Amino acid sequence: MTDTPTPDAEQPDAQEPEAQQPDAQESAAEQPTIAPDALDGAHVLVTGGTGFLGQAVLERLLADHPTTRVSLLIRKKGSVRGSDRLQTLLRKPVFKAWRERVGAEAAAAIVAERVSVIEGGLDEMALPADLDVVIHSASTVSFDPPIDEAFATNVGGATTLYAALAKSGATPHVVHVSTAYVGGTRKGIQPERSLAHDVDWRVEAEAARSARVRTEESSRRPEVLRKLMQTARREHGKAGPQAVSNAAEAARIAWVDARLVAHGRARAESLGWTDVYTFTKAMAERVAEERWAGEGNRLSVVRPSIIESALAHPFPGWIDGYKVADPLIIAYGRGQLPDFPGLPDSVLDIIPVDFVVNAILAAAQTPPEPAAARYFHVSSGASNPLPFHKMYANVHSYFTEHPIPADAGDISVPTWNFPGGRAIERSIDRRQKATTAAGRVVSHLPANATTRGWQDRIRKASSDLGSLRDFTGLYRSYVQSEIVFDDQRTRALHASLTPEQQTDRGFDVTTIDWDDYFQRIHFPAVTTLTRAFANRKAGAAKQQKILPVRDDVLAVFDLEGTVLAWNLIEQYLWLRLAATSRSRWPIEIATLGASMPGYIGAELRDRGEFIRTFMRRYEGVDVAQLEKIVRGGFGKAVRSRLLPQALEQIAAHRAAGHRTILVTGTIDLMTAPLEPFFDEVVAGAMHAENGRLTGYLDSPPLVDEARGAWLTQYAEQHGMDLAHSYGYGDSHADAAWLQLVGNPVAVNPDHTLYKLAQAGRWTVREWARTTGGVRSEDELTRAPRPAQPRGERTAEDTIPDRPTAHGV
Repeated sequence: MTDTPTPDAEQPDAQEPEAQQPDAQESAAEQPTIAPDALDGAHVLVTGGTGFLGQAVLERLLADHPTTRVSLLIRKKGSVRGSDRLQTLLRKPVFKAWRERVGAEAAAAIVAERVSVIEGGLDEMALPADLDVVIHSASTVSFDPPIDEAFATNVGGATTLYAALAKSGATPHVVHVSTAYVGGTRKGIQPERSLAHDVDWRVEAEAARSARVRTEESSRRPEVLRKLMQTARREHGKAGPQAVSNAAEAARIAWVDARLVAHGRARAESLGWTDVYTFTKAMAERVAEERWAGEGNRLSVVRPSIIESALAHPFPGWIDGYKVADPLIIAYGRGQLPDFPGLPDSVLDIIPVDFVVNAILAAAQTPPEPAAARYFHVSSGASNPLPFHKMYANVHSYFTEHPIPADAGDISVPTWNFPGGRAIERSIDRRQKATTAAGRVVSHLPANATTRGWQDRIRKASSDLGSLRDFTGLYRSYVQSEIVFDDQRTRALHASLTPEQQTDRGFDVTTIDWDDYFQRIHFPAVTTLTRAFANRKAGAAKQQKILPVRDDVLAVFDLEGTVLAWNLIEQYLWLRLAATSRSRWPIEIATLGASMPGYIGAELRDRGEFIRTFMRRYEGVDVAQLEKIVRGGFGKAVRSRLLPQALEQIAAHRAAGHRTILVTGTIDLMTAPLEPFFDEVVAGAMHAENGRLTGYLDSPPLVDEARGAWLTQYAEQHGMDLAHSYGYGDSHADAAWLQLVGNPVAVNPDHTLYKLAQAGRWTVREWARTTGGVRSEDELTRAPRPAQPRGERTAEDTIPDRPTAHGV
C-alpha cells in the first residue's frame, strides 16, 4: 500500500550525501517535454503488480503503450503460481474497459506476447539484464504492523531489489514509489527533495530483526506462560487440554505481535515519524538513494499522499477494496464514530489513484541524469487543499442523504464537535469500563435467546469502541496534520506533457472539484462495496439451504441441550425418585442439593470431571430395575422432552441419506429410548458387579477432545467426509469436535460457544425449549427411519448459508 498518512518538513540547511541530493540544476520549469509514447519499446519491471496501485500501472502500460514489454514480479501464493495469479488479476474490473475495447482473444494474445511473470518475491529474484525502467511499488499494506515485518517488507524489499538489479547488470531508471508522509511529524511546507535525517537504516533494520528474537524469548518466560495458561484454562478448560494449550499458544503469539507493534510505534515516534509505516518507507528511500542513485544510476522518487478511487480512468470510482481513508468513512456511516479528534482546519491530503499512475509513468518517461535523484509529491494539499472540516461536511451530507441500512432501520450519523484527543480518550475509557462490566454480568446469566441478544449488543458496543480507539490512534496524525506538501516539481512534470497527454494522462489537482468527487464518485464507490456485502449477507440469511444427498456425510448430534431438554441431573432425579419410596424423596433431594456446588464447579472446569463425579450417585443401583424404569415411564418422559426442531433436523438428514449419530456422555442404559431416531447411538457404559452399578465408568467419558478423536477415527474407518459433514452441539465442551466438521451448528449455545460460533461464522440455531417429542408407543413406531438414496434427490433444510468473512 503506497497510499498512507502525512508528515514531512525538511531542514533546508541539513547536510546530505551528494547522491541523496536532488538535481539542484534542474528547476521546476525546466522539465523536458515528454515525447509521445516514450515508453514504447522499453522493458519495464513492475513490483507490487497485484496491488491496488500496481494493477492500475499495468493497465495503463497495456492500454497506452502498445510496444512496451512488462515483467511482473509475482510471488507464488500457496499452490497458486505467479502466472496463474496474473490470469486472475487480468479478470479484475480495472482491465475490463481495455479487454472490451481490444476483445478477449486479442487481450489474451497481447498479454502472452508482452507480459512476463518473474516467479518469486523481492527476496528471491533473478532479474533480466535488459531492463529500461523499474517501477517499485511493492510495500506492506498495513499502517501498524510488527516492527520486524515492516522492515522486512519495506526496507528489506528495497535492499534486495537494488542488489538484484546490480547483480543483473541492468542500469534502468528506477521509479521508487514512496509516500508523501515520509517527512515525519512536522509543520509547514515539505519540499520535494531528499529527507533530512541522520538515522542509519542498517542499524534500525538489524534492531527490528533482533526485536522479534528478544520478544519471542520474553514470551517464553515462566511468569508470562503461567498467566497465559491461567487465562486459557479459565476460558477453554471445558473444551479439553489441547484447546487450553492451543489457546495459550495463540495468546503468546498475540502477545509477541502486540509488543512488536507497540515497539514499532514507539521507535517511529521517538525518531519523529508518525508510525512504523512512514518510518520504514523513509528508510527505504535512503536505501534507494545509497544503493541505486549513489552507485551512479538514475532514480525518481514518487511520493503520493492518501490514494483513493479513480477520478476518471479506468472509470470514475474504480477502487480495489477499502483504502486508507475508507475505513474511517465507513465507520462514520455505520455510526461507530460519535466524535473524532481531528483539527477542523488541518489539510486532509487525498489524491485519486489515476493521478498517481499518470505521474509515475510521466516520471518514468523523463529520467534524470545518472547519479541523480528527483522527488515528486503527487498530492493535493498545496494546490487544491481539502480542509478536514470540509471532508467531514461531505461525509455527513452523504450519509444523511444515503444512510447505511441496518436491521433496525437506517443508521443516523452523528454530528462531530471536534472535542480534542484527550476528551475522546476519556470518553472511550468510561464507555469501555461500562461495557466490560455489562459483559461480566451477562456471562453469569443463563444462556438463552435474550441473553444472547444482550451478548450481541455488548460485543458490538465493544467492537465499536475498539474501532474508535484504533481509528483515533492510527489516524490522529493525519487528521491533525499541519504539513503541506510542496508540488512545484510535480506541476512542472504535468506541464511537460503534450496537450493531448494532459487531457488523458494528466494529474493537475486543481481540476478536482472535491464536493463532486466525493458525492458523485468516491462515496458511492465505497458504499457499494459495503452494501453489496450487506445484501449478500441478508440474502444468504433468508435463503434455505438444500441438504445434499450423499452417503458419505455424517450428522452428529450432542444430546443434553441439543436434542433433549433435560440434563444429567434432571434425568438422575427422575430415575431416582421413580425407584425410591415417596418417604425418602426429601432426603434424596436434600443430598442432591447439598452436592450441587461441587457439581457446578466440576461442570465449569471440565465436562468429563462432572460426568465422573455425578455418575458416582448411581453406586448400588440395581441394573435390572433401572432397565425396567427406562423401558417404562422414563422412556416416555425422555421422548416427551425431545426438541421438535431437533427431530425435524434429524429427519431431514436421514432423508438426505446422511448417517445420523447421537454421541453423548451419559450412560447407554438411559439412551435406549432414543435409538429409533438415529442410525447409531454412541454412549458411555457404567461398570457393574453382581447386577449392581459400581458408580464407575467402564472407560473415560466421550466428551470434548475425546469425542473429536473418536469422530476423526470413525470417519476414517467408514469413509466419511468430515469436510461436508454436520455437527450439532450446545456447549463450549462441544467446540473441540464441532470444529472438525465443515458445517458446525451451535444450538441454543452457552455464552462461550456462542462467542466462538460468531467468530467462526458458524450457523447458530435457536431451537424452542418447549418440548413436544413422541410420547406414545404408536408415535415411536412412526419415528423417522433411514432413507436409501434413489437417483438425484434433494432435501430442504433450514440451515442458512454461512456468510463469508468481510471487513475493513
